[in-house]
Amino acid sequence: MVTSKPLSFLINPTVGEAESAVKEAIAQHKTLLVVGNCWVDYLGRARSTLEPGERILMIKGDGSLLVHRPVGYEPVNWQPPGCIFHTQKRKDVLEVRAVRHKPAESVKVFFDKIYMVSALHLVDSGEFSLYASEEDMQRAVLLEPSILEEGFKPISYEKSVEPGFVDVYGVDKDGRLVVVEIKRRTAGKEAVLQLAKYIEAIKSKADREVRGVLAAPDIAKNVQRLLTTLGLEFKVLNPKKCSEILKKAKTRKLETFFTERSVK
Repeated sequence: MVTSKPLSFLINPTVGEAESAVKEAIAQHKTLLVVGNCWVDYLGRARSTLEPGERILMIKGDGSLLVHRPVGYEPVNWQPPGCIFHTQKRKDVLEVRAVRHKPAESVKVFFDKIYMVSALHLVDSGEFSLYASEEDMQRAVLLEPSILEEGFKPISYEKSVEPGFVDVYGVDKDGRLVVVEIKRRTAGKEAVLQLAKYIEAIKSKADREVRGVLAAPDIAKNVQRLLTTLGLEFKVLNPKKCSEILKKAKTRKLETFFTERSVK
């Protein structure tokens, strides 16, 4: 057995060695990995069985359990945090049982071949940040139009035009109509051509000048030349900044936003 303070692991352990290592890891609330040939029985809100196969059992310090196949990102069996664990050796088989009382359910994982047992003391205090989707970026522009440009006033969003739907539609400080196409990632030529189609559709019905603005974190190589040729503009729109705006106004609905603007 190779050990260190934050990590211990066994390679090709006996069932008895694996049993001791699993019990110790669970008692110390460590992150536990068991790799080997196993089968699984679940009993609770439904009932299921998983036939033998080589898999990865993961038990986390919060009492959650996951059984992963060698492929795919989702567990084939799992239990949420708060499980009570029972580990025992039955002849040449290691049984790990995770039990919950509300609702009453249990998962039993049986190993007859164990390739590795690893116990890790992991510390993770980092904050998770999921930066905005295109829909989130759209909402951020509606809630704080100045992130696009000073003086911009949204009129509507998801405006239907013949080629599709305009992300944001509004007027600038000089009274010109502004059509905004939003992209979460680096915008390419397709985004520019899509915006150009929207502009042509709106120009045919508008009684004033129409601007087209492509808003994205960045644009691909040679896209600026195409924008200039078509008379369109690019504005930097940062997903992280949009995410921060939404955090500040997450309880404010777009419907309320537009109602307040119409009253003023």
